Amino acid sequence: MGMNLLAKVWDLHRVRDLPSGATQLFIGLHLIHEVTSPQAFEELRERGLHVVRPERTFAVIDHVVPTDGVRRPLADPLAEEMFTAIEDNTAAGGIAFFGPGCGSQGVIHVAAPELGVTQPGMTIACGDSHTSTHGALGAVAFGIGTSQVRDVLATQCLAARRPKVRRIVLTGERGPWVAAKDVILHVIRTLGVKGGVGFAYELAGPVVERMEIEERLTLCNMGIEGGARVTYCNPDEKTFAFLEGRPYAPGRDDFPAAVAWWRTMASDPGAAFDDEVVLDVGNLG
Repeated sequence: MGMNLLAKVWDLHRVRDLPSGATQLFIGLHLIHEVTSPQAFEELRERGLHVVRPERTFAVIDHVVPTDGVRRPLADPLAEEMFTAIEDNTAAGGIAFFGPGCGSQGVIHVAAPELGVTQPGMTIACGDSHTSTHGALGAVAFGIGTSQVRDVLATQCLAARRPKVRRIVLTGERGPWVAAKDVILHVIRTLGVKGGVGFAYELAGPVVERMEIEERLTLCNMGIEGGARVTYCNPDEKTFAFLEGRPYAPGRDDFPAAVAWWRTMASDPGAAFDDEVVLDVGNLG
């Protein structure tokens, strides 16, 4: 029987099975921001540890950036403290930091896909509950707490329990005013705000296939609102077109080989799932 995307990615990143039943999981990409990282870096210093794989960590400042322009010091002392901390911590750790004025700063779950940092087949962790957003490009992405941010900085690994996988097949024709957010709210209303607890959601079907990447990002962003820490879509031609030419995506000479590998990450025909739900979105709107 074929494998689903989560099973493939999980197995590729499994370091070992722990006595607790959890997996020591290698994290291919670690995203950090100014709110949940200062305490993690402080704990590293207290323990005499360092960032083990700085090239796999990318940082932005997004939560405390004023909407009316960035003038230092920031008016809010706590915000300024967090701003200074991420500047200092990333510089000391050799971590790429996208701050205001660099042209690439933005909300972390938007900046990483637009820079091509997010790619299919990755495991991605970030100290933010909406990290599931990155599943739109075929990654297994989930939010973590500050102590886990510390663990990833120090080891590039996490202890994580593999979730079950629920395939949600979205069918029907969307009305002209039915947006991606309406679709995922329909999923949450149907399955419940706790319906995804213990599950990863694979979003599939013709509705998803017709969506652009930005719409899929919206779908996956809100999976956590239905209890699913991981929500993803299978990578396809739209995924590859979106990534081509992005600053951190494979270059022109390497891109065909990357696409060939990314294709293998999609769920196989006849893949096994723990549950499957079919939802018609034709009556929305």
